Order: sequence, then C-alpha cells, then structure tokens
Amino acid sequence: MTYRISYDDGLAREAVKRSEYYRTESEAMRRARELLEDGDHHGIALHDVSGSVLTGIRLELKLGMAVTD
Repeated sequence: MTYRISYDDGLAREAVKRSEYYRTESEAMRRARELLEDGDHHGIALHDVSGSVLTGIRLELKLGMAVTD
C-alpha cells in the first residue's frame, strides 16, 4: 500500500508542490509530523490508501498534536 504526502515547499521563492511516497502509514505520519514541526512547509496533505486526504486540523488530530486556543 502507498501513502502520499504533498506539500508546498516554503524554502523556494515561488511555491513548489512536492510529493513523497511511503509504504506504511506510520512512515507517512512520521514524515508529516516532521514537516509540521519544521514550520517551513505549507499546505501539507496526507493521502491515505483509500485516496482520502487528511489536511489541517484533521491531520493534526490524527498525528496527536495538541490543540490550543
């Protein structure tokens, strides 16, 4: 099974869409967490096996991140 992470590379002057592929959900989740914590990347989306996309708060909750006001 393949999981895909897509995100805008915040390091480039112009937004460049990047995609990375992982064999397991845990690998994909680990990488998504790294990208979120890094803070340089925008529009992070995790595509699961069924093709559903987890973005924004849904992705953060799936990753177990704390929700703050």
